[in-house]
Amino acid sequence: MRILPLFVLLGSLFLSAQAQGRDYIYVVGSSTVYPFTTLVAERFAKSTRFPAPKVESTGTGGGMKLFCEGIGVQHPDIENASRRIKPSEFETCQRNGVKEIVEIKIGYDGIVLAHSRQSPPWKNLALRQVWLALAKQVPDPKGGDKLIPNPYRKWRDIDPNLPDLAIKVYGPPPTSGTRDAFAELALEGGCSNFPWIKALKEKDEARFKEICHTVREDGAYIEAGENDTLIVRKLEADPSALGVFGYSFQEQNSDLIAGAPIEGIEPSFENIAAGAYPISRPLYIYAKKAHVGVIPGLPEFLDEYTSEKAWGEEGYLADKGLIPLPKKERETYRKTAKELTPLKSL
Repeated sequence: MRILPLFVLLGSLFLSAQAQGRDYIYVVGSSTVYPFTTLVAERFAKSTRFPAPKVESTGTGGGMKLFCEGIGVQHPDIENASRRIKPSEFETCQRNGVKEIVEIKIGYDGIVLAHSRQSPPWKNLALRQVWLALAKQVPDPKGGDKLIPNPYRKWRDIDPNLPDLAIKVYGPPPTSGTRDAFAELALEGGCSNFPWIKALKEKDEARFKEICHTVREDGAYIEAGENDTLIVRKLEADPSALGVFGYSFQEQNSDLIAGAPIEGIEPSFENIAAGAYPISRPLYIYAKKAHVGVIPGLPEFLDEYTSEKAWGEEGYLADKGLIPLPKKERETYRKTAKELTPLKSL
């Protein structure tokens, strides 16, 4: 009589474990990397015996939180990231048992300030002008090393050569890797034009970042969530506005939106690949080595992602707008993916 309850208990535990299992790869993270990973997932499902991976667009920051919560089938296997993992995120992962993280740089992207094709084309934007338009506090136009609340309402207030249009920019929220990269590349690049602010980077980096990264909250910058398609609709409805996108998304919607030149350089495939365009950044995926052998198909999926037919110069991801890595970098990261070499530190 004692055996039966034990047998029933063990059986229920076995069924519960089966119910909690997962036979497909689960990916979260960047909305910029999302279309690339989705395309790889489609090709992977068609060419192998494995189920199609589930890919969710959560934003890089939101995805990192999910990815770093722990090991096990209830947690994601792969994180898409439009910036490199932060030291604080890496430490959270380690603390939660996500010890062996495989970092794979998949290519490059640019960040564009795009406008509707219904509006006149923008001739040029300098990073200094972009920062002065969007910063919460800016140097007093009268001079001196003093910050004041942003007084600029129109682009022409910043420079008479700019359009006589209200400053209105739709962009991603703080959880987005695109927002992080935009702050580091565009906003820092702009505020560093002021020598006294630039000097703060060595003396007081926290204060420097506070000045350079803090965006105004008076309606000139409008957070539009992680949905880039929503920003396109906003630009169609208001051709006087600008939107912050990854180049790949702008390229996929080039019939509706165009990117403004930055520092005189057009946002193009060639200019980003050559490193000439000033607001460009690397894109990544991160995989949990501990999930290999538990979740079917992980090594095979990484093999597909890092194949020349996918991320090579003539690969299907380049057709989608991804700027390929140089050949030597591709070889390095393909080896990392093959050998599942974990990231040791940041």
